[in-house]
Amino acid sequence: MTPVLVSACLLGSKVRYNATCVSAGCEHMQWLRSHCHIMPLCPEVAAGLPTPRAAAEIVGGGGDDVLAGRAKIVTADGEDVTAVFLQGARQALALCKQHDIRYAVLTESSPSCGSNTIYNGEFGARKVPGQGVVSALLRANHVSVFSQHTLKQLRVQLSD
Repeated sequence: MTPVLVSACLLGSKVRYNATCVSAGCEHMQWLRSHCHIMPLCPEVAAGLPTPRAAAEIVGGGGDDVLAGRAKIVTADGEDVTAVFLQGARQALALCKQHDIRYAVLTESSPSCGSNTIYNGEFGARKVPGQGVVSALLRANHVSVFSQHTLKQLRVQLSD
């Protein structure tokens, strides 16, 4: 079975900043669960952040900018949590390398896991094109990243 890294919150774990999960119960997620070896991970919790925790957003760019030191990740109350988010990204990459994972399904819009959109860093619930720090690091290391909204594309790719 193909190993796939999946955001734990997409699998029903209440690990998001507000102690909730994200619904991803579509037919494609069911197919993934039955045809792949799922490796669940919440990079933020793995790096030591509690649940619940303050909401965080990338300020000054996207995940690539965080990796390059040009942007940071801060909470709504102004705490810089960049180092913790980077640690979570490194843990996700280490898990991928350890288990030869080439695919990841990560939660869209998260400062860690967003693959196509992230919040704009102003805590006004406005999304912009971009990727989180985990998505950026995994893609830089040849892991294909999908979201709960692009599961069909992964399913097609794995079925070929």
